[in-house]
Amino acid sequence: MLIDYQNINVYQVDNLVLQDVNLQVNEGEFIYIIGKVGTGKSSLLKSLYCELDLEQENENQKAEVLGRNLFDLKRKEVPALRRDLGIIFQDFQLLHDRSVRRNLRFVLEATGWKGKDEINKRIESVLKEVGMQDKIDKMPHELSGGEQQRIAIARAILNQPKMIIADEPTGNLDAETAGNIVSLLKDITGTGAAVIMTTHNISMLDQFPGIVYQCKDKTLQDVTGEHNQLDLINDEEEENEIADHTESAKPE
Repeated sequence: MLIDYQNINVYQVDNLVLQDVNLQVNEGEFIYIIGKVGTGKSSLLKSLYCELDLEQENENQKAEVLGRNLFDLKRKEVPALRRDLGIIFQDFQLLHDRSVRRNLRFVLEATGWKGKDEINKRIESVLKEVGMQDKIDKMPHELSGGEQQRIAIARAILNQPKMIIADEPTGNLDAETAGNIVSLLKDITGTGAAVIMTTHNISMLDQFPGIVYQCKDKTLQDVTGEHNQLDLINDEEEENEIADHTESAKPE
């Protein structure tokens, strides 16, 4: 099991964001985390790679990621955990002062790769996987948003991680490009790696099925199969009706 969260509470400073979280992730699974803004999606992901610390409040709680007990994990041990994860951000976070090749080389060298030929071979391999081998010497500003996100995915899989964590990886992309990115992430699960991603793009859930959790009312609910799409639509319609009613009630 890659993630085993049992009865976990997630806090932002002293504010309880999610309560009694139970989340289990196995190899090769494709998992969506959905929910409105501010419901704890990103906080949950940050807890997985120790950007947010977890505290054990009782003996019934368990927090393990890739076999590591997060309650006992020392700060000096966090980089080793992150090397076994691939992390993808909505804003790409590429280094803009260097080419695609040098962006990827930087990561490999920082994680212990030594041989120049071995490094170049790995860079070419991952760029081929994401269909970006012809962009190897381009600068980030010369790439479209979708191309930059593909490079970010290539960076995430350089060290063949057991799990990829993606926080709104399609948030800044058009619908067609977003679909291509999710398709690429779904394909990665074929290697045995798990993918866990947050998204507001509910249409992707039908196009690329997976396990679906929803953050709502400080809870994490398994909504696989139904994925509460109807509830989300009803919530939006209710908000629109309230807004329309408020507007029509204003005096002329």
